[in-house]
Amino acid sequence: MLAKEFKTSVLPLSSKLHRYALYYTKNEEEAQDVVQDVFLKLWKKRKELKDIENLEAFAIRMIRNKCLDLFRSSTNKTYSLEDQTPNIGNEAHGDLNKELELSESAILIRKLIGELPELQMQVMKMRDIDQLKYEEIAEITTMNINAIRVNLSRARKKVRNELLKYQGYGIKGSQANSAKIL
Repeated sequence: MLAKEFKTSVLPLSSKLHRYALYYTKNEEEAQDVVQDVFLKLWKKRKELKDIENLEAFAIRMIRNKCLDLFRSSTNKTYSLEDQTPNIGNEAHGDLNKELELSESAILIRKLIGELPELQMQVMKMRDIDQLKYEEIAEITTMNINAIRVNLSRARKKVRNELLKYQGYGIKGSQANSAKIL
């Protein structure tokens, strides 16, 4: 594929690819970066593009995969709960009601973590609050890393479900435990 063919067949897809990337990333700059990376890959593969039956579908799949890679790399990072708690009264953060709501959520999350079974509470505090690595937690607790992951997953699920119940998002347990909404 020559540069002229590339311009007429690939570049017109830019707005569609940008919207698709923006849908996944929720960030204008990241979406632009993703589209630019995909165009660069397409340009490098321009000789192979003539064999592709549906270039638009191929490009969209590349966008999706790049966004998923970006998402995976960002989810490997952990953030302290204290870092996520806003400074109440600081006008630089914006709306005070939103800050109060976030602060109340952080307090509720801490309370819910405290109500977990001892082992799950320890693992969750070490991983999510103290931001220790799995290997460090394994040394401290003398647990297998897989057991740590299982306990952490169960703890997070319990906290998430209880938080959603509290916030009224209708997470239902058994009929005996769920409240009826009139």
